[in-house]
Amino acid sequence: MERAELSHALRAWRSREQGAGSKEPALICDADPRKFMAAFAEAVAGDAEVFLSDPLWGATEKARVDELLKSKIENAKSKINRGWLMIPTGGSSGQVKFARHDQDTIAAAVHGFTRHFGLARVNAAGVLPLHHVSGFMAWMRSALTGGEYLHLDWKAVEQGKLPELPAKPDGRVISVVPTQLERLLRQPAATAWLAKFRIVFLGGAPAPASLLDRAMAAGIPLSPGYGMTETAAMVTALRPEDFLAGGRSSGPALPHAQVTVAADGTITVAGESLFRGYHPQGRTGEVFATADAGRLDERGHLHVIGRRDGIIISGGEKVDPAELEAVLRDQGGLDEVVVVGLPDAEWGQRVVAAYPASNLADPARLAQVTARFAPAKRPKQFFPLEAWPLTGAGKVNRAEVARRVGGITGSNAKEQSS
Repeated sequence: MERAELSHALRAWRSREQGAGSKEPALICDADPRKFMAAFAEAVAGDAEVFLSDPLWGATEKARVDELLKSKIENAKSKINRGWLMIPTGGSSGQVKFARHDQDTIAAAVHGFTRHFGLARVNAAGVLPLHHVSGFMAWMRSALTGGEYLHLDWKAVEQGKLPELPAKPDGRVISVVPTQLERLLRQPAATAWLAKFRIVFLGGAPAPASLLDRAMAAGIPLSPGYGMTETAAMVTALRPEDFLAGGRSSGPALPHAQVTVAADGTITVAGESLFRGYHPQGRTGEVFATADAGRLDERGHLHVIGRRDGIIISGGEKVDPAELEAVLRDQGGLDEVVVVGLPDAEWGQRVVAAYPASNLADPARLAQVTARFAPAKRPKQFFPLEAWPLTGAGKVNRAEVARRVGGITGSNAKEQSS
């Protein structure tokens, strides 16, 4: 696929021909999805790098972006159309980076997606921001297959303003994160609305088992999957029929990707949709080692265990936050929870947990659940946070949770004995 072909596919979103042939990097940063799509379509018609940007970034992030914009990309002239699209990623570190993609990585991801789900045209409803890979790829799937893309106002949808979507021969799909699914399932009308979609993709963060069970009971055609900015979104996905039959994995690999698990549990990915590197560098090697740990079952379905880089070391013992968070969600009555390690003079790090203050946690229940953990794993404190920090993509901002918790004194927290 050539860049010009991608530009041609986006012609419906181009408001004018201005900018074609431009050599200056284009920064696409607009909260209005219509303006975002038009600006991106115009930028693709040029010859320069294109950077997607979060309109909610603060001064620190903007300064980092300005610095990266001045960096010269590492590309041979013969490969000028490789890695020209910069999609932001920061992970849990909060440090803004850009994963380099292009028309070929995007097209590979789209084609693998359509083959996996048997879709000729993708008619997507979008409730995720377009600068984020999940929102962006929802649009690209529609654009490259001649389908219909409708960007919806998430706040309006959350408040119960649910648009009537006319039926399509290939049906309609929507992508959500667990927080959004949780909020929609609280409303009978929104639950019924979700059930009308052909596929409801779920990604972005681990989903509590209780949430998946509720979705299954409501007949939601859910497709939990695994992917990231570096892979142009999902590289594994569970088909809805398998989910509704009781499947609880992240599904098998899509046709365009090779997903393996190393001996130490590291999830690795190879394939045509893999990014070209972090701007301005290029990527070396054919296989990308992720920061996640997992396992493959006998069917080749991926089960994500948690983040490898989030391990807490307390008193010389390794503590996996993902393991604790899963138990606190499923057994402790917390809809959302983040476990972090705070500096401790005696133990190196002490394990603490934070949750939204609106959750109205039951201290007795938490005490009973945490008593089942080994001493090193038991959260020493629980912090209810009044304003639960989320990213623009609807995922919890773990770095911000850790920062806020670190600024709270132990006297303001609900102590749990160790």
